[in-house]
This record gives sequence, structure tokens and C-alpha cells, in this order.
Amino acid sequence: MLKIIPLGGLGEIGLNMMVIEYDDVMFIIDAGLMFPEDYMLGVDIVIPAMDYIRENKDKVQAVILTHAHEDHIGALPYLLKEIRLPVYGTAFTLGIVRNKLIEFELNKYIDLNLVNPGETLTIDPFEIEFIRVSHSTADGVGLAIKTPEGLVIHTGDFRISHDADPMKNTDISTFARFGEAGVLALMSDSTNVEAEGYTMSEQEVAKNLEKFIIAAPGRVVVALFASNVFRIQQIIDMAVRDQRKVVFNGRSMDQIIAVATELGYIHCPPNTLVDVKQIGKYRDDEIVIITTGSQGEPMSALVRMASGIHKHINIKKGDTVILSSRYIPGNEKAISSIINKLYRRGADVVYSKIAQIHTSGHAHQEELKLMLNLTKPRYFIPIHGEYRHLVVHARLAEGLGMPRENVLVVEDGKVIAFDETGGRQEGSVHTGRILVDGKGIGDVGRSVLKERRELSEGGLVVVTMIIDEETGVVLYGPELISKGFVFDAATGYLVDDAQCVILEIVEEIEAGREDRIEILRKKLQKALKQYFAFAINRKPLIVPVIIEV
Repeated sequence: MLKIIPLGGLGEIGLNMMVIEYDDVMFIIDAGLMFPEDYMLGVDIVIPAMDYIRENKDKVQAVILTHAHEDHIGALPYLLKEIRLPVYGTAFTLGIVRNKLIEFELNKYIDLNLVNPGETLTIDPFEIEFIRVSHSTADGVGLAIKTPEGLVIHTGDFRISHDADPMKNTDISTFARFGEAGVLALMSDSTNVEAEGYTMSEQEVAKNLEKFIIAAPGRVVVALFASNVFRIQQIIDMAVRDQRKVVFNGRSMDQIIAVATELGYIHCPPNTLVDVKQIGKYRDDEIVIITTGSQGEPMSALVRMASGIHKHINIKKGDTVILSSRYIPGNEKAISSIINKLYRRGADVVYSKIAQIHTSGHAHQEELKLMLNLTKPRYFIPIHGEYRHLVVHARLAEGLGMPRENVLVVEDGKVIAFDETGGRQEGSVHTGRILVDGKGIGDVGRSVLKERRELSEGGLVVVTMIIDEETGVVLYGPELISKGFVFDAATGYLVDDAQCVILEIVEEIEAGREDRIEILRKKLQKALKQYFAFAINRKPLIVPVIIEV
């Protein structure tokens, strides 16, 4: 029996991870992260729960990567820390992964294997052919997986493009060739299924960008995703034509530029590139700065420029700032904040809501229809997206004539099985989200998030007392210390009344009981919460510190 098991990426944007299994052999497609949602206070990143992989680690043969975006490779170091597996991917993807493994001190232990588009990897009983696809980063691939039950196509993240350079286009002829041979199941990217028509071409984006660069009276700052190397090359070419120098800024930008330059994806004439420390030697109208921070990330290069705390570059009147990227869901407030800061400093700001300066790397509806028509699958499995994206993509397939019973809409952890009787959803495995906070992996759960939310909403009140163990008499306190729950002159009565509430509870509980302190803590928390809610309609987190002597 062939099993396809998504561990992440079906039901959310990001966290992409999938297991392909036949008998005693398994391999993993992608290992991505997700950035924390609003309620995940203090959390750095989110990775998929990998229990199923741990339970079957002796069966797992490899990790295959489709491209170099964080939502597909960001969780890889956390997987490889536990299970040492060979990793397969294209040149640019492995270049970015190599930097990650160095950061995690894993580079000496992991075998990275280059596979080019058009080549085939054998993991018996599977044969996996890499198919070039166009996306918003270099070297993206889809996968044609030959299994004992039939051929399975995984598109990866893709769009249909028509660039003059075939190396930047999705290889639709290969997808069509597999379609003619017979495809058991198609797994296709659903991220942009709600968008009608076709994605705008990169050539159109380039024309729009160049208009703003040529018209800029002073410095031009272009903020984008560092992984979008083809867009970066376009901006370099524009700078050369406009006789401007290019400055790269941002840690991730520097890393990716180094990899892309080594592989020949970035070509920047030596006399065009300027170190950020030398920027003051040139006139403003001679400079283009390519930087990170298009999502308003705290302490990113652009945010530091806009806040006036960057070591070398501060935004000023006459600058033109171009945000050439999409809004990642959840980042809208941060992006609006950075745009406002840029305007306050006198910059002219260009962003996607006022100009067409970005195009998606994910296929729109007509391109998704084309993929379905090219591959002509017997079964269809929408992947990569929130649940509504999967449903809309399923309906798109049904609209093209695919039988409803052959369209399998599943979420993370659901097992899709194929055998001689056909395909179906059959059972499930444990999956979920693991929160990474600093060096802690999985030690932040619901209870911790609940406490953080209470702290953020109501503040903290610490009650300190010292009690005589034998008599139960209060020797010190009760003292109330608050953070984020201010006791000022106008509400000073709260302290006196709260102390009275505390002393009444102390008197209620007889001295000498073994569990007296624990009972006191619980009763104090409950009583003070009720009192503060009644008196001032606030719900601080109550922390009693009670010492018996």
C-alpha cells in the first residue's frame, strides 16, 4: 500500500512537510516552518510535530526539498538534529540549507546531495524525477514520483511563466509527458487558488519598477524577500542602466547574495557594487539600496533605517522606498507601521496597494487549471494552503470534470492510501505544531501562552507574605507589587482593600495544616481576581509568594 501523509502545510500557510511511504520505505518532502500567529506571544517560529517520523526513523531514507523558502526548509535543522538523513535538492536550495546547517553546527554530519531538474533519484521502490518549476526563488522543482501503485506528481510551489530564459520557466512539456503516460494522483499548490486569471509576468513588474527608479530624485531603497534572486538581478540591471551604484544590506540578503553569485544567478559588475560603509562617498541619485525588511520585521534593515537607528543608512526626505513583495498574512499591521514611519521621514513610498511592483510565485486559477489538464490525474489532492484554499481548489478540479469521489481534501495527519482498489483517506497519525522560543523546543504550550496573554492584557500582581508556621500569624506583609497594573494615587484604595481581602483569607485557614500554603495560594488567586474584576474590571495574573518560618 502507498501512503501519503501530510504532517504540515494542509490547513495552514507554511509548515510544509509530507511523508511518502510504501511498506518499509519512507522519504520526506520538505521540512518547513511557520511564523507565529498573533496569539503565540514571544514565540520565534513554529515547526511541525515529527512524532510519526521518530516512530518510524528506521524506515526513513531521505529528505527531498522542492525549493529554498523558509516554509519548506526552515524546520530541516530541527529534524536533522534528531535523525541524520541524506538531503537532496537543487544547487541554490542546498546552498541556502548549507548556511542553515552551519548555524546549527550540523554541517559536518549531514550529507547534501545535488540533483538537477531532469535528473532522477532512486530510493527503491521509488523513482523521483525533478521537474523545473517557476517560483519566486531560484531552482524550484516539482516531483514525479514513480511508485508500485502508479505515478504521483507533486508540483511544489509553482506558477506558469513565459520568460525568454527557459531556465526560469515551469517545464510544462514534462508535466504533459507524464500526463500522457498516466498519473495516479496530482498534488498541487493551492496558495493562490482564490485569485482569478494568471499571475502577472516578471517582465511587467520590471517595467513598473524601472519607472520609479528612473524617476527617483535621490536614493532608491528596494525592500524585498532576499530569496527572490531573479528580482534582485532585475534591480541590479536597472541600476546599471541608470548609472547607479548598488548597496546590499541585511544579514539574510548578504548570505543569499553570496550563494546566488557563486552559482551564477546574480551578476553584478564589480564597479557597480558598493559597501554600505562607503555609501556617503556618492551622491544620493547615484545609489540603489537592496535590503530586507519588506514585512516590517522588528530590527530588520529597513525598520532600523526608518527608525533612525541604522549604523550607516537613515531614511530622509528625497528617498524613494519601494516595497516589492506581497503582504504575508498577519504582517499587515507591521507593514502599515513601517510605511507610516517612512512617510514621516519624508520618503516617497511605493507599495503593492498603489502600484503593481510585485507578482506572486504561486499559480492563479487559470494556471492551476492548466496543470490539471496537462497531468490528467485519476485522483487529485490539493496541498499548500488553509482549508478554504484546499476546498476552492477541489471545486476547481470538479469544475473541470473530475469525479468528486476522486478529489481528496485532507488536512495534516490524515493518511491517504492507494492500493489496487483505488485511493481513499484512511486513518490518521499524530501531528501538530511545536513552538520554538529561543533555544526551547516544545516547552511553550497552551498554559504558557495563556499566562503570557494574561500578562499582556491585565498585567501582574505579586503578593508577598511571611507567616509564622506554628501560629499562622503574618510576620511580614502582605506586600503587593505590580507590573502593568498600576497602583497610583487615584486607585490607592485598591492596595488597602486588597490587603484586607488577603488577611481575611489567612484568618480562615487554621495553622498547622500540611497543605496550608497551597490552599492559601489558590484561595488568594481566586479572591484577588474576583476583587480586581469587581473593583476595576481588570484581570491581572496573580502570583502569591508565601513563606513559612
